[in-house]
Amino acid sequence: MTRPRQPPRRYPRMARVNELLREILGDELERVDDGRLELVTVTAVACEPDLRRATVYYDSLQGPEGDEDLLAALAEVRPRLQRAIARQARLKRTPELAFTPDPVVRSADRIEQVLRDIAPGADAGDGGGGDGDGDDG
Repeated sequence: MTRPRQPPRRYPRMARVNELLREILGDELERVDDGRLELVTVTAVACEPDLRRATVYYDSLQGPEGDEDLLAALAEVRPRLQRAIARQARLKRTPELAFTPDPVVRSADRIEQVLRDIAPGADAGDGGGGDGDGDDG
């Protein structure tokens, strides 16, 4: 007897695994009772295809100044987070987690700051009420 044919998946397996890990980690971090981890957001997870290691990208309202304390707190709760993954995800193995600040978020913050410095008062102009046709009258 043959197995029923499954419909094709909309996106690749590792993308689904990465999203699952991000959700599990985000939920578990909400349950952790550590003041250093209150304002942390897991922005992305990049797991290796063999599931041995996963890089967890995070951001915090504390910014780069709070990274040292944040990394220490994340290192302390890493075993708990890995247990949560093992419990909730049906994976061949549980990846070892490594935490790093999200470079995309940090770059975006830097770009916003540069744009604000270049055009001070651009937001306080006429409010963007122009009709876009170049005719001011």
